[in-house]
Amino acid sequence: MKRVMFVCKKNSARSQMAEGFAKTLGKGKIEVTSSGLEASQVRPEAIAAMKEVGIDISDQYSKPLSDFKAEDFDAVISLCGCGVNLPSEWVVREVFEDWQLDDPAEQPEIFPRVRDEIKDRVVQLIASIDEEFTPAG
Repeated sequence: MKRVMFVCKKNSARSQMAEGFAKTLGKGKIEVTSSGLEASQVRPEAIAAMKEVGIDISDQYSKPLSDFKAEDFDAVISLCGCGVNLPSEWVVREVFEDWQLDDPAEQPEIFPRVRDEIKDRVVQLIASIDEEFTPAG
């Protein structure tokens, strides 16, 4: 099973929502975690926005990227344009994408829009990983 790391600046909103969607929508297809360039707290607005779509992320917590090893992951997804700040070993995984999504922490009213953008991209990511790594037969 492919392992995916979602990374953001503080692992408080976008990467947490991505982790929630990927765990729910990719169950049995991918293993998922998220982290931040620095750890903080999961924002209550992120928990509320996910609850609106029936996904509970209240048990997730913010983790620093330094707690993980790049070689343990097949795909690394930056949600904030922070790819330029990642150590090089993180950007040379099989899959690396930098989604550069708006930061809802700065504008809480955009949480629902950013959440929906994350869902669409996570669905595409799961489909591409599933397609790429499913043996033809």
